[in-house]
Amino acid sequence: MSKVVMSRPMDHQALAEPSAHHHGRRAFGAKWLMSVGVVVASASIMGCQDGPLYAIKAANPYYSMNEWKKDEAIGVTDHQRMQQLSDLAETIAALPPNRQQFWTGQLKQMIENDQSPEMRRLAVRAAGALKDASSLALIETGLDDESMKVRMEACESLGRRPGDDAARLLAATLGSETSQDVKHTAIEALANHKSPIALDSLRVALSDRNPATRDLAVASLRGVTGKNYGSNPDVWIAALDGKPTSEPETRIADRIRGLF
Repeated sequence: MSKVVMSRPMDHQALAEPSAHHHGRRAFGAKWLMSVGVVVASASIMGCQDGPLYAIKAANPYYSMNEWKKDEAIGVTDHQRMQQLSDLAETIAALPPNRQQFWTGQLKQMIENDQSPEMRRLAVRAAGALKDASSLALIETGLDDESMKVRMEACESLGRRPGDDAARLLAATLGSETSQDVKHTAIEALANHKSPIALDSLRVALSDRNPATRDLAVASLRGVTGKNYGSNPDVWIAALDGKPTSEPETRIADRIRGLF
């Protein structure tokens, strides 16, 4: 499906309301603008959707495109909604403050009510592009989502967001999350937070029973500290605790300079 290239930041003024004949599973969906006025509509759910046929549609372009074309003849499809929301996530930070405020309300509705995990994930991604306090609350809501991929997106958004509040949410996620994939995403995101909060959280992760978790914690600690004590978690623990180590401290910048 071709993507429209715009010469200015895109503000979706409307997402076409589904036809009355569009049957199928319905979601609360998002509230969208129609022309200049605001029209509130519930979005119909057809087309690409998480569920038993999701993998088949994703793996078979002919099947998915054929289904989308049929749905588009009736009304708006999930594919169209996802594409427009994905575009919004890329441009929302450049919108005027009043438009950002408007979209914060719409994203809140999607994150809390949309039945599609992919739409909720994209809404969290769009919220992550904003830097105000209300958008941080939306990302935090994503951390409690039932979908693992929404929670992972929330962690990635927090990794791109500066400040101790974002680091605290990642640290809390690392301590409470049951999904290894989400925990690992939180660990990788903490690498961008050069703060005592990130340092303490990653220090705890060094003692995790999962070798992959410990390895990721070591990699993130290199980013947080700018130092390298090798790959042994015990050596890192000793170094962070101020104890002598068997590995000499190497600064990452020094290693990079040594390559040239």
